[in-house]
Amino acid sequence: MYADVNVDVFISNYTIIDPEIYQLWVEGYTFLEAVTLLRQKGGIFADVPSELIASDVQDHYRTYALLEKILHSPPKLSEQPTFQICPQDRSLLIEHYYSLDDTVARELFGKKLNARSRKDLDEVADKTGVRLKSCRRQFDNVKRIFKAVEETQGNLACNIRQQFILPEELAQKYAAVVFIACLRFETTKRKLQYLNFRDFYECAQALMTFWTYTYQHSGADYLDTEMDKEFLLDLREIRYLLDKEKEIKHLVSMRLKPTLLERAFQEVENNFRSYYRAIIMIACNLHRTRELRLLFVELTERLIEPWKQNGWTRDQVQMFMQCLTQCVLDLEVPRDNQDIRCLWDRYMQVINVCLFRMYHT
Repeated sequence: MYADVNVDVFISNYTIIDPEIYQLWVEGYTFLEAVTLLRQKGGIFADVPSELIASDVQDHYRTYALLEKILHSPPKLSEQPTFQICPQDRSLLIEHYYSLDDTVARELFGKKLNARSRKDLDEVADKTGVRLKSCRRQFDNVKRIFKAVEETQGNLACNIRQQFILPEELAQKYAAVVFIACLRFETTKRKLQYLNFRDFYECAQALMTFWTYTYQHSGADYLDTEMDKEFLLDLREIRYLLDKEKEIKHLVSMRLKPTLLERAFQEVENNFRSYYRAIIMIACNLHRTRELRLLFVELTERLIEPWKQNGWTRDQVQMFMQCLTQCVLDLEVPRDNQDIRCLWDRYMQVINVCLFRMYHT
């Protein structure tokens, strides 16, 4: 005689993500190198035989290799049935896989996102000290995100965040890289090599905020990667300010004299015309694609290099630019030229950020 027995069976293939081992994999270490590093670290690994550590690490590496294809499209991570991963671990997997080293990102500025550039990443690895495998991962991620969002309407960082489920700060970093790549700004000249990723990041944020169509159109019908061509054409009207040079110089001198040392003030007095005209002429030429791409070079050659030769400090640069900006806004202009103030303000919002970030002392 047999009794009926009810047996409940639960089978789980819950995937364990070890943050420490995953980070080593993301950084491009081989599993043998990872084993060595874990052994050297000691702690819970101190008394564990190397064979067991190696077996565990290799098992994790196999899992991460299988997950990598899914990570190319992060939303699929929560949809696929193969790996059961909790939300917290899914976020960790995505954020770490799409991590972007500032030094590597700086080297990617100005590079074409093609197979030839990928083959040359060993130079980037040597220069930055980041492992080649990690450089390739970051290059591929930038290329993938670039292709996914370059023609997507709406806010660039928002599109990246939604399509790749990235945290806000990381999405903003990728947005800066994509923006610089789309507009093909010149960033590779020798005289620009002193600028780091954060410098270009801040410049890109200002450009996207004030000089693209999204400045006046907050809807989803515009792209952060599309410059406001009408605005750039209208900037030619700023040429009107060339005739107001003496008046502007007088206003600037009156405001700066009480705050600058005599030597610094005299330098401004002697070279005001050169600086003032450079700022205006850069604006008047931005409607030309080539001139726009050379924006950082122009700012360096026509303003930053002369200021450095004359011993300006960063505080002096900021003080002069803020004073000049405000003096033009305070200028009385005829009714027919009322738009000059708006154009000047929008133009200088970007120029002030760029010059402040680019002026290293």
